[in-house]
Amino acid sequence: MTLQIYQVDAFTSKPFGGNPAAVVPLEAWLPDGTMQSIALENNLSETAFFVSEGDEFDLRWFTPTFEIDLCGHATLATAHVLFEVLKYGGDMLKFRTKSGLLTVAREDGRLVLDFPSRPAAACETPTGLIEAIGKEPREILRARDYMLVYGSEEEVRAIKPNFEALMNIDTHAVIVTAVGDDSDFVSRFFAPEVGVFEDPVTGSAHCTLIPYWAEKLGKSEMFAGQVSARGGELYCELCGDRVKIGGNATLYMKGEIYV
Repeated sequence: MTLQIYQVDAFTSKPFGGNPAAVVPLEAWLPDGTMQSIALENNLSETAFFVSEGDEFDLRWFTPTFEIDLCGHATLATAHVLFEVLKYGGDMLKFRTKSGLLTVAREDGRLVLDFPSRPAAACETPTGLIEAIGKEPREILRARDYMLVYGSEEEVRAIKPNFEALMNIDTHAVIVTAVGDDSDFVSRFFAPEVGVFEDPVTGSAHCTLIPYWAEKLGKSEMFAGQVSARGGELYCELCGDRVKIGGNATLYMKGEIYV
C-alpha cells in the first residue's frame, strides 16, 4: 500500500521553525498498530491521520509511542495540507476527534483553531516533580497536564529538566510558563511519558494557558511565545468555554510511504 505523507512546520511562517508534524490522508482507517508504527518511524512529536466523511473529517493524532486526545500543531498542519495542498474549498474545516468537534478557519491570513478550554486548578505536587524540573515555581496547577508558573521568561528559558526522573512520575506532561518579555506569556512543554521530551510548540497546552493568563492579565486576546529551541508564535483568545489559537504553517516536505 502506498500512502501520501506531508511534513508541515506549524505555528511559524518559515521552514525550520515552529513544530513539525506529519500528515497522512487516508481513504479508510488503518489498523491502530500500523498508524502507531508510522508515527514511530516518522519520529516527530505527532503524526496526524485523517479520513474524509462528507463535509467533515475524522482526525486522530499519534506520538511515537501513544495516541493522544488533543493536538493543536498537528491539527493546524492538517488544515494547511487540506487548504493549501489538497485545495479544499471554503474557509472552515470541521474535524471529528476524541475531544469532540474541532474547527479550523482561515482568518486574516492565519489558521485559527477553535478548541475546548481546559482551565487548571490548584493541586498537590507529585513527589519528585520539582526536583525533576529543577526550579521551584510560584504556583502549581493541573488540568490534563501539570502547569508550573514562574516569575520571568528568563526562568522558563533556563529550565533543564531531568527527563529520566520526569519519566518516573505520573504526570502525562508538564507546562512551564511565565509572563513574556516581548509577548503576553511564554511557555515550554515536556512530555517524556508519551515519547516527547520537549515539544517545540504545543497548541493543546494553550487550552490551559489561555484561561489562566486571561484571568491574570485581565484580557481575552493575547500573543504567546513558546520558547523552545525552534520557537513558535500563537495568537490566542478566550471565548467562554472555548479558546481560539491562531498561527501560520508552511509545507516542508511531501512524499510517499509504503506499508
